[in-house]
Amino acid sequence: MNVMTPKFGMGASVVRKEDDAFITGKGRYTDDVSPDGVLHGYVLRSPISKGTFTIGSTEAAKNAPGVHLVLTGDDIRHLGDLKSGAMQKQPDGTRAETRDVPILCRDRVNYVGDAIAFVVADTRALAQDAAELIEVDFEDEEACASTADALGQDAALVWPDLGSNKALEYHFGDKAKTDAAFAKAGHVARVEFYNNRLVCNFMEPRAAVGEWHADEDRFVLTTGSQGVHSMRNIIAGTVFKIDPSKLRVLTHDVGGGFGTKTFVYREYPLVLEAAKRLGRPVKWTGDRTEHFMTDAQGRDNVVSAEMAMDDKGRFLGLRVNIVANLGAYIHQYGPFIPWIGATMSTGVYDIEALDLGITGVYTNTCPVDAYRGAGRPEAALLLEKLVDQCARDMKLTPDEIRRRNFIRPEQFPYRTATGRLYDVGEFEGHMNLAMERAGWKDFDKRLDQSKKAGRIRGIGMATYIEACAFAGSEPAKVVLEKDGTVTLDIGTQSNGQGHATAYAQFVSEKLNLDIAKINVRQGDTERLAKGGGTGGSRSIPLGGVSASRAGEDLATKIRKLAADELEASPADIELDDGVARIAGTDRSMSFADVAKAAKAQEDVTGLGEFVQEEATYPNGTHICEVEVDPATGQTEIVSYTIVDDFGATVNPLLLAGQVHGGVAQGVGQALMEDTVYAEDGQLISASFMDYAMPRAGDIPSFHFETRNVPSTTNALGIKGAGEAGTIGATPAALNAVTDALWRAYGIAHVEMPATPLRVWRLIHEGADAR
Repeated sequence: MNVMTPKFGMGASVVRKEDDAFITGKGRYTDDVSPDGVLHGYVLRSPISKGTFTIGSTEAAKNAPGVHLVLTGDDIRHLGDLKSGAMQKQPDGTRAETRDVPILCRDRVNYVGDAIAFVVADTRALAQDAAELIEVDFEDEEACASTADALGQDAALVWPDLGSNKALEYHFGDKAKTDAAFAKAGHVARVEFYNNRLVCNFMEPRAAVGEWHADEDRFVLTTGSQGVHSMRNIIAGTVFKIDPSKLRVLTHDVGGGFGTKTFVYREYPLVLEAAKRLGRPVKWTGDRTEHFMTDAQGRDNVVSAEMAMDDKGRFLGLRVNIVANLGAYIHQYGPFIPWIGATMSTGVYDIEALDLGITGVYTNTCPVDAYRGAGRPEAALLLEKLVDQCARDMKLTPDEIRRRNFIRPEQFPYRTATGRLYDVGEFEGHMNLAMERAGWKDFDKRLDQSKKAGRIRGIGMATYIEACAFAGSEPAKVVLEKDGTVTLDIGTQSNGQGHATAYAQFVSEKLNLDIAKINVRQGDTERLAKGGGTGGSRSIPLGGVSASRAGEDLATKIRKLAADELEASPADIELDDGVARIAGTDRSMSFADVAKAAKAQEDVTGLGEFVQEEATYPNGTHICEVEVDPATGQTEIVSYTIVDDFGATVNPLLLAGQVHGGVAQGVGQALMEDTVYAEDGQLISASFMDYAMPRAGDIPSFHFETRNVPSTTNALGIKGAGEAGTIGATPAALNAVTDALWRAYGIAHVEMPATPLRVWRLIHEGADAR
């Protein structure tokens, strides 16, 4: 008999076991890795956004103090470019050709920060000094840095051979059916807006250490990642064109990823190439400015949308046009992000007719790729902003317009106009609960208090759904060690989510073992043959189930081994805190003794692999309440309420942390974060002096709870949760500010971010016009 341990099993609020190392300074990040004899690399980057260049001489740099190597594009022609395999089919069935990222540019640069040369020296400072001695002659050309202007007749072309800046074209839905819906509509609501570009700004800047082990004829790369296996496969196969066994990739602790650390960047093959040439380890550590300039950025869409409604406010059809900025090159998953977002364009509503077009464009800016939510926040913002406009046009409350259009519980499973198959959902249920918790019905009283204080007040909601934990699997291996501890190997990668705790809970539940005795290992291509990495909120829904099954497999083997030693039936063996005991007796043996009794490694190894056939669909309601000072335009979030449906909760503490962090990022986009390029492609917001990040004082205490409806596609009923906070937060916060402006001044639109200056101008321009 296996007795479950509520203290550590699924559903328990277990404090993160990994935090002891972090708060005592024992974390090990990439920059902490310094092999003997390590050298340091520096990338010389383009100061212009578009043009040709020639390198006159590198001799002064090569002869500078402490310099060991200078590489230019001509030196590494044998290395393949970084290619995207994520281009989706266009309406005519073709896939658009790509413009790939060269490891080092050879004669042309396409955005500020494009890589030109790589210098290796005894220290980073010496490498940087030497890089300044490289003679580079630039011929500046007219750039295109604006998403809105990229398709204009007079726009400068990023890639002149293409004839335009159009990179791709996608379409979803049925145009004829949608045209018919609009033809019979009694009302049409419209919105147009810009979904602002964001810089990820994880705490730990990227870094990489390259080593060449000549005796093994292979490379070793240590870097912060969101999964080592894809990193290995791309660098080995696409760049170096070698067998994956010739490259080992290691990831230790990671200080935030948010999608942006998923990708292979130029510096990773550069440190490997340099290490092989020099026979010494080479480290590159980026700084914050490099992060702003060169790490893949997020969002950046120009959107127009309209909703056809009947006279009762029922949604009949949705038209959407999106211009998605892809940057100067097609990045790793860049073409997939607008596509995956579009699949969620009808959200939680029963909308039968859809006509959605996407045009991806090139600009002379940093490439755009996945950032927390990866397309789904864009879809939620578009729809929830439009739904609020529908409510205003129909003179309905935000909740009433939603009630009339929600997919009803009896309609599940529900196939959307984009082909998504929702398994379950009770959308009105979590909206009602969120409204109750937020004190929605008493808002007018609080509004009166704000008016007396000379302020305006608004309340906004967003009812969202997202697709995540997509179809696939994540194998897990659990081993009983000789000392009685247990080691779990899995191919995801913690970036701060708390995997060491959450995965241990799944195993603990099966082995009835203290999680302190369960060690989770990720980030080494040698320990597992394959792994899907962390992204798309997949780790716990897929990896957690596999870990649970691996733990169950190991528990069965422990009982069999113990039963053989104790001369009992496996069914009579119970597991209790590292001991296998014959139930109802004092006859037992420790897990350590069980391990020693094993004749083969497979006898103490548990395997598990859950294969999921469909995505999970977490959903929920966010309600944000704001107060705005008309004299300054300053917005204060006075309350924030979240009711989410995550199917099942693994660890309430970890879950709350994920949601809180996601909300902070979503609020940041709505109210303060903005990546600004000048017309010539120069990045204006290239530091924290010019790029506003949310701080503790900007974020209120949250009310968060779950109203779970178990998923029918996941074996444990779990729906992904890692990105949901970001998806619900941006539209909720923006709708709250818009509501305040609408109530006070009849202003129905504010662009993001809704900064104090932007809000102040709207208020005073509105006052002048009245």
